[in-house]
Amino acid sequence: MTDRVTILRLGDDRADGGTARESSVWDDASIGTSLSARVLPVSLGTPNRGCATFVTSWDDAIALMDDGVDGGRVTITHDAARADVLDGLTRSRAAFLRTTSDLLSEAVDLAGLPAVHTRVSVQVSDLDAAVAAVRGGARDLVVSGWDDADLAALRDSILPEVLVERTALPLGTPIEAMRDIVALPLLTCWLSQVDCRGAARPRHPWAPGRDMHPPVPERRMSSEWADPAWTGADWTRDLDRIAPDVAAILERSLAGTAPTVAEMVRLFEARGDEVDAIAHVADVLRQRTNGDQVTYVVNRNINYTNQCYFRCGFCGFSRGPKSYNARETPYRMDLDEVVSRSQEAWDKGATEVCLVGGIHPDFTGDFYASVLESIKDALPEMHVHAFTPLEVWQGAHTLGVPVRDYLERMKASGLGSLPGTAAEILDDDVRAHLCPDKIRTAEWAEVMITAHESGIRATSTIMCGHIDGPVSWANHYEVLRQIQRRTGGFTEFIPLPFVHMASPIFIQGRSRPGPTWDEVVLIHAVARIAFDGLIPNIQASWVKLGLEGGANLLDAGCNDMGGTLMNESISRSSGASHGEEVTADELEAIILAHGRVPARRNTLYEIVETAV
Repeated sequence: MTDRVTILRLGDDRADGGTARESSVWDDASIGTSLSARVLPVSLGTPNRGCATFVTSWDDAIALMDDGVDGGRVTITHDAARADVLDGLTRSRAAFLRTTSDLLSEAVDLAGLPAVHTRVSVQVSDLDAAVAAVRGGARDLVVSGWDDADLAALRDSILPEVLVERTALPLGTPIEAMRDIVALPLLTCWLSQVDCRGAARPRHPWAPGRDMHPPVPERRMSSEWADPAWTGADWTRDLDRIAPDVAAILERSLAGTAPTVAEMVRLFEARGDEVDAIAHVADVLRQRTNGDQVTYVVNRNINYTNQCYFRCGFCGFSRGPKSYNARETPYRMDLDEVVSRSQEAWDKGATEVCLVGGIHPDFTGDFYASVLESIKDALPEMHVHAFTPLEVWQGAHTLGVPVRDYLERMKASGLGSLPGTAAEILDDDVRAHLCPDKIRTAEWAEVMITAHESGIRATSTIMCGHIDGPVSWANHYEVLRQIQRRTGGFTEFIPLPFVHMASPIFIQGRSRPGPTWDEVVLIHAVARIAFDGLIPNIQASWVKLGLEGGANLLDAGCNDMGGTLMNESISRSSGASHGEEVTADELEAIILAHGRVPARRNTLYEIVETAV
């Protein structure tokens, strides 16, 4: 991540702004009290191993390293001879060197030595001291009792330096670095505090699936800060106002050169004004590709069973022998019910039924084919958008036939296109924890490539905001680009922000509570930039974000608002409060209110009707 000035806010309660509490006296009760207030306990002085991080002497830091404690959890106090402090830094690889104003020059000198990887940190009491520390070379500040106005004053006083709030751990700390080395209550507390880059989350309560408007400022996209100077500012469109490396990536993108994987990672790590600029460039590319037309489809989701023998940590919908809870009764629709619901959708003007469900232990490839045949016998003109790559893979496996042969049979039975779900994150390091028994990236890709080569088109998706981050997102996008360059079979890309409330992995305390608003903006905007010339349509999911939230993303590269759905229930099962259905009139109204031209499409993006 590009270097920033970081700031840690100490306090006794997350509700009052604090993310960490430093003390030399901790016991199980006080640690529990701190965690209940959503504040990480930090050991000050002699290390208490029950704490999340440690601010300690150079020799204790080495002892921690000898015991296997990662240096990212260690801050060394600058209270010994230069040689001893340097020895502690190099041996422990401590993340921070906590110094004082009178020793700041020496600390900066030590941090600048080759092979020293530490940030100079100063605890400050007021704005003047903070600015002086930054101008003197400090890269990290520790404060107590500061509010949004104090942070805003510092943010604006140190420009062009960029201020980022951290937690007790350094920016960029990956979840895998914490998952197996701290107690679960510490991990859970930290995950509740951080965004995908390990910075402190904004304090507002919005999350995907919650029935509230996202915290979008009136004249910009980024909601990183809550003070009026930020929320009332204008959108950053001038690339000269952002970091040169980000500006260069965006300039090349406007000129037709797609970002590399590493460059996508950098875009996903963007903050504040950079988020605004990325959204603006995505909007320019959207205008070039789609003009002002915003599409939608009249369709119906049919979730034909919630019984499933896979165990996916993100899924609050499935019920079965490996389910984490039984909040909803297991069910399985018979074929007559599936056909009846398809008929109801057709009678309401739907051109598509989308079949998505659990992987029932009794299902075989013959079952999936029979569903298609039953619908098409009754409704030969209905487009059936059905069966994820997981279901295709499982269907072929149960029959003992190659995927290609099975897809040819499904096409003959009436399959119109594949939904691009079961992708989640196409990065196997993440999938191993998120959906450990599901198909891996290469298997998902093989189904999609084979489907495209068989003349079956598909959508593509990503689900973001759980245990993922910039690297896994960039890897996911690169997988989709490789497939699309080879086949051209994807019709659209649909980011699906993680709805956390009833998801098992969140209930267990092992995931973040969904993406922040800025992450939602980036996941859509970077998609438009990365897929420019490859995937022309980027969809905003009103099911996850609400109609207003989805419409806001029309300024961040999106040109499609999805479908009417009629009884979508998977997101609701994970805790989403947004409706199971919207009407075509509601979709058109929100598109018109945003100054765009609505158009009804079919599944393959052929325009059926344009609003006058």
